[in-house]
Amino acid sequence: MALRTIRIQGDDLLGKRSREISEINERILTLLDDMAETMYKAEGVGLAAPQVGVLRRCVVIDVGEGLIKLINPVIVESSEETETRLEGCLSVPDYVGWVKRPCKIKVEALNEKGEKVTIEAEGLYKKALCHEIDHLDGVIFPDIAEKLMTQEEYEELLEKNSQNNQEEDDED
Repeated sequence: MALRTIRIQGDDLLGKRSREISEINERILTLLDDMAETMYKAEGVGLAAPQVGVLRRCVVIDVGEGLIKLINPVIVESSEETETRLEGCLSVPDYVGWVKRPCKIKVEALNEKGEKVTIEAEGLYKKALCHEIDHLDGVIFPDIAEKLMTQEEYEELLEKNSQNNQEEDDED
């Protein structure tokens, strides 16, 4: 396994659609292993192949429930109900944004053994799946964010809200 360089917003490759994987071979398995190592080192919860410079349709995700490696993932169902949540991205360091996504999704993909898997997800798992599949289609979260802010602006907002809540508690 090897660490790969994570591409950063502005890299033209991040805006391109990835090609389907027709054969799961040693190169693809090594890529998935490298992506997992890179994601963990960067302290992320997901990583798509384009983020490490490879235009192939595969992602790795670990939201605390164990590592999953998906090949050719496709969202086949999504709820009409949506929610707007905060997202960040290893390819867009120092920024966060509010992104609207369906509340629930169903994804079909192949695992690293070539077996078809179906995943029904919500919460952080759903958000990570949507986010990484967007990368495979050349979309990064600032392209679809309703509001974008720097990490510093976000931390200042949290601090201000925390102070306001403390003042309200002091009044009680």
